[in-house]
Amino acid sequence: MKEIHWGFIGCGEVTEKKSGPAFGMIEGSDVVAVMSRRAEKAESYAQRHGIKRWYTDPTALLADKEVNAVYIATPPSTHATFAIMAMKAGKAVYIEKPMASNYEDCCRINRIAEQTRQPCFVAYYRRELPYFQKVFSLVKEGAVGKVVNVQIRFAVPPRDLDYNRTNLPWRVQADIAGGGYFYDLAPHQIDLLQQMFGPILEAEGFTANRGGLYAAEDTLSACFRFADGLPGSGSWCFVAHESAKEDSIEIVGEKGSLSFSVFTYRPIVLHNENGVQEFTVPNPDFVQLPLIRQVVEHLQDKAICHADCVSATPVNWVVDRILGKI
Repeated sequence: MKEIHWGFIGCGEVTEKKSGPAFGMIEGSDVVAVMSRRAEKAESYAQRHGIKRWYTDPTALLADKEVNAVYIATPPSTHATFAIMAMKAGKAVYIEKPMASNYEDCCRINRIAEQTRQPCFVAYYRRELPYFQKVFSLVKEGAVGKVVNVQIRFAVPPRDLDYNRTNLPWRVQADIAGGGYFYDLAPHQIDLLQQMFGPILEAEGFTANRGGLYAAEDTLSACFRFADGLPGSGSWCFVAHESAKEDSIEIVGEKGSLSFSVFTYRPIVLHNENGVQEFTVPNPDFVQLPLIRQVVEHLQDKAICHADCVSATPVNWVVDRILGKI
């Protein structure tokens, strides 16, 4: 394909700044249609972003002959259904992360991608951000020597919406999201680690609901091991006090340590024989732009994008293992 004409299934918050505008910033790529089950939402989004057509039925968008690639930006429980529909309709697919709300659905997507030979990508966009590219290069260059341990630490207070029992966010409704906030946020952390250290082959977790604000887990501890034997651990709390806020991954090596954040992009801190060094690395305004550019250029046969459905599936396996779902 020389010209990539995108149709969006879903037009929620993530599409407003993180991803949506990026599709029109790349040569040979534009957005020609958008779909939401709410007509007023679809029409408003189309008007505000200069999109020609809007739909309330996903099958109508998939029947649009101009659309040759589909961005699926709905909650995870519908990712597999829409991805499979799109690929069977002959469209390339770009799915928001996590790839699906469970590992089994990821495997279904992979089977259809193989059968239809349609490209299927997943929005693990942090892989291509300059901030994390710097982290990758420091590890690869041996800045901390041989890596001997990896630790994830994450804690945030509840959000205001978490107290609204009659209208809880979909991200804490397990039947829609796959779990609680862990299922929404931890996949980014786990994907980055697997990009650096290879696949995680063993994972176990302990989950709890300590805040009682919703039914899903809100506090977790886990341990995991990569294919080469490297051990790691993680702790997540989504009902912490403000004073306990943390967003950190620490890579411990024989010659030093490296710490960085995944969501706040605080300076990367390297401790080794040369002392302490900090690296401040800015990211683009539209954070999905680098990955979307790679996806588009892959479809145009100008590049190869490795953020495909096969590479994304192990993330769901690890998350489901930690939650005891498999």
